Amino acid sequence: MRNYIWSMYNRFLWCLSCFSPASVPQFTNSPTLIVMVGLPARGKTYISKKLTRYLNWIGVPTKVFNLGQYRREAVQSYKSFEFFRPDNEEAMQIRKACASNALKDVVIYFSKEHGQVAVFDATNTTRERRVSIVSFAKEKGYKVFFVESICDDPDIIAQNITDVKVSSPDYLNCDKEEALADFLKRIECYKQTYVPLDDEKDRRLSYIKIFNVGSRYLVNCVRDHIQSRIVYYLMNIHVTPRSIYLSRHGESNMNLLGCIGGDSGLSPRGHKYATALGTFIKSQHIKDLKVWTSHMKRTIQTAEHLGIPYEQWKALNEIDAGVCEELTYEEIQDNHPEEFALRDQDKYRYRYPKGESYEDLVHRLEPVIMELERQENVLVVCHQAVMRCLLAYLLDKTADELPYLKCPLHTVLKLTPVAYGCKVEHVFLNVEAVNTHRERPGVSFTKHVHLLQAQYKK
Repeated sequence: MRNYIWSMYNRFLWCLSCFSPASVPQFTNSPTLIVMVGLPARGKTYISKKLTRYLNWIGVPTKVFNLGQYRREAVQSYKSFEFFRPDNEEAMQIRKACASNALKDVVIYFSKEHGQVAVFDATNTTRERRVSIVSFAKEKGYKVFFVESICDDPDIIAQNITDVKVSSPDYLNCDKEEALADFLKRIECYKQTYVPLDDEKDRRLSYIKIFNVGSRYLVNCVRDHIQSRIVYYLMNIHVTPRSIYLSRHGESNMNLLGCIGGDSGLSPRGHKYATALGTFIKSQHIKDLKVWTSHMKRTIQTAEHLGIPYEQWKALNEIDAGVCEELTYEEIQDNHPEEFALRDQDKYRYRYPKGESYEDLVHRLEPVIMELERQENVLVVCHQAVMRCLLAYLLDKTADELPYLKCPLHTVLKLTPVAYGCKVEHVFLNVEAVNTHRERPGVSFTKHVHLLQAQYKK
């Protein structure tokens, strides 16, 4: 009888959310609120951060609102799991207030900061909390997409607690064994009230359920392009330990001339680097390494020295410089002064005439990123602009930073995914090469650019 009454109460709350008189129309381009669901140590924050990084990289302004941070600001010192007991009424009021404050900040982010997606990173384990979020979103005209992480694999849970939770700000200067014991009790507190998304009761909601970090998925009611992109991405990521190696091709003949683009072969030093790269890769004893190159001579010639099979990707070709292909920067400045000025004003969005922009390149590289997420150990032999785009994704760099990331020749970058990011190691292989990096123009140069443009228009 008690379960029946509770069920009817939940349906009543759902009906209230569906017919709220304060709701506003939901347009095709309405902002999207992604709501995480799941017990602690199920990878919700990991998913939140990766998804946010991906969406920002493809040009969809996205921000994470982590409820734990709001709670830590409200309650300056963490004492014990007792705070999370469902019968701790004072703590429950604080937690509800924190959730309310987070959602208020979501409104500000959408209305004043022009965000398109907000990720509400919290447990959201009760049906009551989720109904209130749906009601809030309906009133504001937002779309809602739930991401529930369900995990019953004790090894995965234990690894997550060890890697992330016991070193969180809650357990600063705390004995690891005591922190572990406390966190396990915190999980038990949440289990008492956890109600997973229900395939029947929640059939009208849009959601994806992720079981044991990707062993199985359940997707329901995907309603728009953004949600389909989210599902596509989440179904490609994994947490298997691995490393990604990024290297530019060896120094090319065009590099020696200071020219951009083209399809020249390697210089003598470029061949020397290719040999050194092969020696380095063998010394790493990498299990099941996959090697990817572009379709251009300089990357293929570099990979041929590795002595292992490689795959060619047209998507990995260098940025197309259009009418500026095979020119030096000095020649571009002399022959195409306005183009030279425009590119230095907004290097990310500038598109070479009959060529590409960095923004175009990011979209071209999306399939590569998806496949990188699916694979384990990979070496990508690529080009400067391509490497910048891949690095920006892996290191969570902004569009403004991306075109100026330093990717020197004859240096291998080893990226190892850790908790919420990547550890980076730079390995210079002791073969000299020209420097192809151009620094960001300074303020005085920017003023010169504006004057040059004004003169050109006259």
